[in-house]
Amino acid sequence: MHLAYPAVLSVLLFCTGLYGVLARRNAILVLMSVELMLNSVNLNLVAFDVWLRDALHSGQALTLFTIAIAAAEIGIGLSIVLMVYRNRGTSDVDRLRDTAEGPDGTPDDPEAAAPAQRTQKAEATA
Repeated sequence: MHLAYPAVLSVLLFCTGLYGVLARRNAILVLMSVELMLNSVNLNLVAFDVWLRDALHSGQALTLFTIAIAAAEIGIGLSIVLMVYRNRGTSDVDRLRDTAEGPDGTPDDPEAAAPAQRTQKAEATA
């Protein structure tokens, strides 16, 4: 087997995933793009393991480890995206600037809003 074929396919998958991470605004599509990038790495690991004829099959063992990490990452990432969607009503990455801000741009934490309220009260009394 030629090493060039899986390497080129891996590069194409990785570039597609990188484009998805950089260009997409939906958080779920960003997570799917990260999965594409991880799968391209897995393809490279297995291809080089076969090409080098490693007796311990280190590339395949590392691939299994990467698959387990990817499954945990997608589970945690999806739960975070769903909680943000429930609280904010959107999964648009550009709109989620800071988790401490409310939908109107004011801080959700009352202690964080206290300095702004004091400033408004001082201006109103002056």
